[in-house]
Amino acid sequence: MKENLGDLRVNYDMFQLLEKDLPDNPFVLYKKWFEDAKNSSIMEPNAMTLGTLDEENKIKLRIVLLKEFNADGFVFFTNYTSDKGKQLIKNDNASLLFFWNEIHRQVRIEGNVTKISREESVTYFNSRPYESRIGALVSNQSEIIENREILDVKYKQLLEMYPENPPCPENWGGYILKPSYFEFWQGRESRLHDRIVYKFEENWKKYRLSP
Repeated sequence: MKENLGDLRVNYDMFQLLEKDLPDNPFVLYKKWFEDAKNSSIMEPNAMTLGTLDEENKIKLRIVLLKEFNADGFVFFTNYTSDKGKQLIKNDNASLLFFWNEIHRQVRIEGNVTKISREESVTYFNSRPYESRIGALVSNQSEIIENREILDVKYKQLLEMYPENPPCPENWGGYILKPSYFEFWQGRESRLHDRIVYKFEENWKKYRLSP
């Protein structure tokens, strides 16, 4: 069945992105935009698309949650034996995409991914809600299972086994993406969007791209 979506249009006319307003460091601009997103009506401004490459060089995408960003990069947590974890072992190149529709902005980031320290992972794990920690113990992420009941039964068993302070699994922890590329996209009228790129070439260099 064919559905015509040609008439689904939004006029982007909220903000502009001009060279005279740009900092030299892209992290400064990202922090400003992230604060703008937090202060808008966006439910989860830290939701981001993570792109990795599998063994056949096919692009794999999924939504994960950003849990920290600093001068070194962008931190997220997952199961190391998941599909994305296995893919990052073989190819540490990855990309992130933040899309904040309510303020007509997106940020695309590319770089290399490494694990954070075990100590940092455990500290964050212990700060999570109790039920989420149990959930991390239940799931062998990305593995095929026969039915939902398997998860429910194991969840109840682990609740009884660890009534408090469940341990951080050895195969669970954080990654940090260290950027070499940022693209800031600001929606503008007539589809003449602002696109500003930062590339790391011994230091950060700025370029404007045609929309």
